[in-house]
Amino acid sequence: VQLQASGGGLVQPGGSLRLSCAASGSIFSINTMSWYRQAPGKQRELVAFAGSGGASIYADSVKGRFTISRDNAKNMVYLQMNSLKPEDTAVYYCKLLQRSMEYWGKGTQVTVSS
Repeated sequence: VQLQASGGGLVQPGGSLRLSCAASGSIFSINTMSWYRQAPGKQRELVAFAGSGGASIYADSVKGRFTISRDNAKNMVYLQMNSLKPEDTAVYYCKLLQRSMEYWGKGTQVTVSS
């Protein structure tokens, strides 16, 4: 299984970005896909989680601003990020969890700065 994240970049405060993550390989129908982020000097933290059945959860810090979505037919997960703040600056990682196995993609850098 491989995960490839993309869509990061430099954006001004208040701006938007959409991250994408493509999963390839042996993907089972029942799984969870998540976005995490890690800022310099901080631990990696969960940003948003989406189950294959449609359930989703968000970190309190991004509720109302970020939206996670999935395209199960394409094995894709997205993170729409609106109203970005400087504190959202981090490397963002996608993760697939299936059959008790975790798979991580390489991160994509998001920088929010004027």
